[in-house]
Amino acid sequence: MATLGGISEPKGTQNSLEINSLAQFAVEEHNKKQNSVLEFSKVISTKEQVVAGTMYYITLEASDGGVTKTYEAKVWVKPWMNFKELQGFELVNA
Repeated sequence: MATLGGISEPKGTQNSLEINSLAQFAVEEHNKKQNSVLEFSKVISTKEQVVAGTMYYITLEASDGGVTKTYEAKVWVKPWMNFKELQGFELVNA
């Protein structure tokens, strides 16, 4: 069980449908905000933080014009409110 406010690695969720869905959501939201055309490839790793809901830190690969790059997305989820928001999306090792 995760400690409130602590960041942990969830067990067995790196390739789960929920995490893949959140990663896809992060890429789509980034594309809308930045008018870009990244294409989600795969999740590399995931961390989570229990806050008012859960903050997911998802390292993912996405294709930018045919070039695969690594990004870290920060997605805040409150399932009981049907709330999901992209909090950050950054290129790793730019």
